[in-house]
Amino acid sequence: MTHYLLTIYQPDGEPPPPEILEPIMEKVAAFQEELRAAGAWVFNAGLHPPSTATVVHARGDDVLVTDGPYLEGKEHVGGFTIIQAADLDEALEWGRKLTAATTLPIEVRPVVDGSCG
Repeated sequence: MTHYLLTIYQPDGEPPPPEILEPIMEKVAAFQEELRAAGAWVFNAGLHPPSTATVVHARGDDVLVTDGPYLEGKEHVGGFTIIQAADLDEALEWGRKLTAATTLPIEVRPVVDGSCG
């Protein structure tokens, strides 16, 4: 089994109002339950807004520390899930289910062998 990273990209700005967000979160919870029941779940987490980020960057012998995201953009990583799947097709199927639940773009990317425990 290979590990895959499912990255959730969300638009910058305030989250949608509760009447829109709550049904989405119910679908995400159902997705996570299905993932666990299938034995494909490894780890998942949501992230605080990009404004809470701190970037640490080596510059020669110095280390530069700056507030804010590394890149400014109209979207940011809002959360991620690590899954295990037999192949890319299976991982993409989980990605399809997650994008349907969140209504947001999902990037599916294999994790380098041996780097995920």
